[in-house]
Amino acid sequence: MTGRGRGPRALAAMVANITRPLFSRRGFADGAIVNEWPAIVGAHFAAHSAPEKIVAASGGGAEGTLHVRIDSGSLAIELQHLEPLLIERINGYFGYRAVARLKLLQGPLPKRRKASPPAARALEPGEEEELVRQLCTVDDPELRHALEALGRAVIGRRAGKD
Repeated sequence: MTGRGRGPRALAAMVANITRPLFSRRGFADGAIVNEWPAIVGAHFAAHSAPEKIVAASGGGAEGTLHVRIDSGSLAIELQHLEPLLIERINGYFGYRAVARLKLLQGPLPKRRKASPPAARALEPGEEEELVRQLCTVDDPELRHALEALGRAVIGRRAGKD
């Protein structure tokens, strides 16, 4: 056995080790604020803003300034008014007073990749027959069509029969 044999490790732990230097250059300890931004500020604000970096206060690591890029001028004004609430939510997330103020920067957001749903495989003849058999008692044609589409998607995501 080699000296590396510590058994299986979570992928998230290895990714954190790789991304930590990248995030630390921007003032983020582990990048959690970037990943959890929608949960911290809400889906609407997260769709139009992104945290860029935290600049530490001159005395140390706490009470820094969070630079946030915003793609809408009207939303920037709204965020200015909501700054105390957002700072409270951010600090609540961290568990200490990590941010004392926000610096809003208006401009385009970085392009975000949209996650595409996994492609469903074609149903095998036996699966197709079973789906049709289970739906034959549904009288409403629209409901039957919707249930059939749902059934195809669910069954198609499962591994095929070997």
